[in-house]
Amino acid sequence: MRLTVTGIGIVGPGLADWTGAHPVLAGDRPYVADTLRVTAPIGLNPNERRRATLATRLALDAARQATAGQPNGSDDDDRATLATIFASADGDMGLIDSMCRDIYGHRVPPSPTVFQNSVHNAVAGYWSIAEGCRGPSTSLAAGDGTFAAGLLEAATQVACFAGSVLLVAFEVPAPELLHPHRPFDNAFACAFRLAPASPDEDRTTLDLILSEDEQPFTPMQDTALEAMRRTNPAARALPLLAAIAAARPAVIRLPYWPGLQLEVRLEPCA
Repeated sequence: MRLTVTGIGIVGPGLADWTGAHPVLAGDRPYVADTLRVTAPIGLNPNERRRATLATRLALDAARQATAGQPNGSDDDDRATLATIFASADGDMGLIDSMCRDIYGHRVPPSPTVFQNSVHNAVAGYWSIAEGCRGPSTSLAAGDGTFAAGLLEAATQVACFAGSVLLVAFEVPAPELLHPHRPFDNAFACAFRLAPASPDEDRTTLDLILSEDEQPFTPMQDTALEAMRRTNPAARALPLLAAIAAARPAVIRLPYWPGLQLEVRLEPCA
């Protein structure tokens, strides 16, 4: 399956947006793990902005970056009709942990607002409100293979419907008791706006191939970024983002499922 990349977003410590992250991921500037900076959600009213969790703000920030060059009102570039895929291995574990503790300790049901934010498609709901989006949306989870699963789902939708798709992957750190099961401390999100490939279009293209070869997954050269890639399921996207930033042909191997990996063959724009 072949895709064209038409927009990218990224949010992480020291990677505030694609413009700033581009030279770092391309290897032209050293990576510095700076404080996480997340842009406040645009398009939400004040009450909704207050309710938005870190996971929601991360995902919406990356999504806005990836669609920033695609103004409303231009055929399938319209955010109001754009199909979306939100991929997260675990969702907002901190919120779920807090809700379960309250139910166990106080024997009362959670508030509607807390429950609303705990469901796995909460972020998709906030995006639809913020952008007035009426397009179809998928929320998925696949453990350490979540980013690869999201990429496959995006490719399938692009192939079946011949339209653009926005893929957003995001993860936030787990609370103390769950941290040993998800041992990472840095939140991360990325977004790709993907479209059908055209032979006469000068854009980066991705060819996706499911493989049973037991080749090593593609690492990051920087040790701090590699640690983020290994531990944060959404950050499995970092080698692909780095190859796009470097504008070089590459084969990126991503974890997908036991015995399967997703091979992404990248051809940069000319």
